[in-house]
Amino acid sequence: MNKLTRETGNAQGGARLRPTMMDVASRAGVSQATVSLVLNYSAGVRLSDSTREKVKRAADELGYKLVRRGQHRTPADQNVIAFLADEVSTDPWMSLAFDGAREKALEYGLTVCLTVTRGDPEAEAMLISKMGDQLLGIIYGTILTRHLETAPALFDHHTVLLNCYDAKRKLPSVLPGELVGGRVATERLIRADRKRVAMINGQEGLDASRDRLKGYRQALSSCDIPFDPELVRPGNWEPSSGYEMTRELMSLKNPPDAIFCANDMMAVGCFDALRELGLRVPQDVSVIGFDDREIAQFTRPPLTTLVLPHYEMGEIAAELLIDSAGGLSSGPTQIKVECPLVERESV
Repeated sequence: MNKLTRETGNAQGGARLRPTMMDVASRAGVSQATVSLVLNYSAGVRLSDSTREKVKRAADELGYKLVRRGQHRTPADQNVIAFLADEVSTDPWMSLAFDGAREKALEYGLTVCLTVTRGDPEAEAMLISKMGDQLLGIIYGTILTRHLETAPALFDHHTVLLNCYDAKRKLPSVLPGELVGGRVATERLIRADRKRVAMINGQEGLDASRDRLKGYRQALSSCDIPFDPELVRPGNWEPSSGYEMTRELMSLKNPPDAIFCANDMMAVGCFDALRELGLRVPQDVSVIGFDDREIAQFTRPPLTTLVLPHYEMGEIAAELLIDSAGGLSSGPTQIKVECPLVERESV
């Protein structure tokens, strides 16, 4: 499975005298950012072996030679990336994304400045104007995956949206692949020979809840398992709802033998409820989470879950922005980043 999926992009042009990174990306069926990460042997990036092999094979077939980082040029006086976030305090996601963007920018000798704007367009415009001629571009991140009412100031500079997107796809964006993640989580429970797989979802109306539920339903359908609405319960991302919804599920006449919790915090509450009912994980009920928060390592048993890949998303956003500023942009695109499965002991 590819870590990155390009949903939209420009069509390949006519023949060139020399193959480009875009040609390699098209041949391999991945994004330009993935090609760069593979061929530069970027450390710490979670890419499957099959993705790496496809990129290397495509480059060999086309005779593509990587332009080394020392040859990559951005405007000399533009050495600052503005990382604007609507929030950083309630969850670790934007901090992780900032760390990924900062580490990638350092490879190019660039600085990333983090500012929390609370989504105030006037404050954003003022901050952007103060950076003046040093500004290479903007990474704009949101704590929740969501549609963004894009401030006009973002269109005046090279901008990449992180964990958000504009309705008309006029700006490139980097998002977690949550639909595929929901499918992977559910399929993992089905492979454990579970017959009634329930889901405790997050808050209604959020992109993450919608996409993880879609993935759950796709997995059931692909395995010829009928969808049972009784097995899907609404949560609120907190342990309390994981506890309450698990009690409801296990009181059904035909209770589930597996529960997909749409985040790790609800899985913690799920564990508590199952323990109170005298049920063992995974012997009686398998449980899988989502996000790979630190606590997932320390539940008993340790929680099988999926990574919410904000660090990698930050790296990719910075890579796209630097490419764009250096004249390598392939136009507006949306990239979804794979949420890897972390096997522990709860399935």
